[in-house]
Amino acid sequence: MDWLIFLFCALAGAVLLLGLFALGWRGRRRRQSDIPRPRPLPDDLEMPRFQAEGQYVATTTAGDWLDRVAVYGLGVKSTATAAVFPEGLFFARSGAPDVWIDRADLRSVRLERGMAGKFVEKDGLVMVTWQLGPKTVDTGFRTRSADHKTPLVSAIKALLPESSATSSEEQL
Repeated sequence: MDWLIFLFCALAGAVLLLGLFALGWRGRRRRQSDIPRPRPLPDDLEMPRFQAEGQYVATTTAGDWLDRVAVYGLGVKSTATAAVFPEGLFFARSGAPDVWIDRADLRSVRLERGMAGKFVEKDGLVMVTWQLGPKTVDTGFRTRSADHKTPLVSAIKALLPESSATSSEEQL
């Protein structure tokens, strides 16, 4: 009989904890309601310059690796393919909305150790800084193969304006 009481208390605690998480996420979405939806994927894309499979980690407020962007599924971790096109960067995600970053919105790319619950070896995460309406955000991507990390960063750098590409190189 004692195990039944313990089981009931554990289940009640788990439900309470999940409820608090849901309330927090809903509050975060409400606070971020001014963030616009990312641009849709253009219809007339050229062939991708480079693609890499891996994990879309999250999108956070730029410089604040714990402040996930909760709206439009941008804060949800998912398996993804990053594809660099002459027109921009595309994250084709499994189980979450895809993300298109127009070339004009890209600000910088660098390698980081981690963000929002995903920490890896030094320079193990590709971090893309971009403009989402009035807000500057960071999107993290972990390539499945370490050999794809440098070509992905190089392909994204090639899309940046000259001044941004130079400052990104200084950060690496």
